[in-house]
Amino acid sequence: MLVDRPSRSRSGDPILVSVTPRQRRAVSFTLAGLLLTAPLVASAACGDASPPRTEALDGHAVPMATAPEPSLAGATPLPRRLWVQPGSPALESAEALRTHHPDDAALLDRLAGVPTAVWLGGWTRDPKKTVSALVSAAAKAGAVPVLVAYNIPDRDCGQHSAGGLAEVESYDKWIGAVAEGIGSREAIVVLEPDSLSVVGCLTDRGLDERLALLRRAVATLSKHERVSVYLDGGHPKSESAATMADRLALAGVDGARGFALNVSNFVSTKDNVEYGEALSQLLGGKHYVIDTSRNGRGSNGDWCNPFGRGLGEEPTTAPGLAHGDAFLWVKRPGESDGTCHGGPAAGEFWPGYALELSRRSWEPKLDAVADGDEPKR
Repeated sequence: MLVDRPSRSRSGDPILVSVTPRQRRAVSFTLAGLLLTAPLVASAACGDASPPRTEALDGHAVPMATAPEPSLAGATPLPRRLWVQPGSPALESAEALRTHHPDDAALLDRLAGVPTAVWLGGWTRDPKKTVSALVSAAAKAGAVPVLVAYNIPDRDCGQHSAGGLAEVESYDKWIGAVAEGIGSREAIVVLEPDSLSVVGCLTDRGLDERLALLRRAVATLSKHERVSVYLDGGHPKSESAATMADRLALAGVDGARGFALNVSNFVSTKDNVEYGEALSQLLGGKHYVIDTSRNGRGSNGDWCNPFGRGLGEEPTTAPGLAHGDAFLWVKRPGESDGTCHGGPAAGEFWPGYALELSRRSWEPKLDAVADGDEPKR
């Protein structure tokens, strides 16, 4: 599932990644354990998420497009350079390890240098100001940020990342502020992960309300021509392509660039590409992005801090796919999914887990990492 990650900095500068006092305590505690204990060992498995709903949305007949959507025929390609936000928890952890564990520090340094998304939610106290600062910093660096809007009412259906705004009107205003913060500049926005793949807790009225909220959010963000919006498309093991296509159509995907797959999950890129192309065909040629941040070893069926996983393909906006726009690191590797498997609270950086993912993907020897070799698969 997804994580609730604050994004304020200690200095109050919204450009920097936040490290809250609780996160800092978690980092210190976990680093101590990392230095003094044996390698990570999986604890008792925590329960899986609620079974996904596989039935179609009753009472919502959706005519599906049968030809590629004209608006995408001449769509501008996504930018080639994605922004790396400075000052990450991985870098802070690397500093703590640098003297006595230089190989581990090198892995975390490399992790901190990969472009990852910036999550916006209830912790973003001034969304317009914060987003404006983020997008401005990215533009100054000649890059484009990936932003995640994650504040919808009834978020995550009460699971590890429960939360979101309480009022529909408040959400409309919040999305408006995010859009105003972007302004005329360029940004990629992943809109409300889990909002269409985790709906089992919603009443019929609640589901209708969510779909309407998403339609309005897509319209608000897409008014800005340089913003590429991607709705939640779940992943191949969440829903059938037909069911997800119905939900995406009802949520206004016609007005978005497309949909995002595998956010914060571990399903293989191959499976996501097959699923994405099937969805694209049902949706008239809509494009998609895949979160490859932690799917290098595929999924073992567990979504909450599973061990034995690894980093996936590094971000690129030239993946060479028919309708796939990009591989992105939407989830920041090393941030906990929840307290299962001995992890800290959802959203807190867990250095030991970050190293677990990195070691299984990159050569752990310091000289190999310093040489910038491609990650091992």
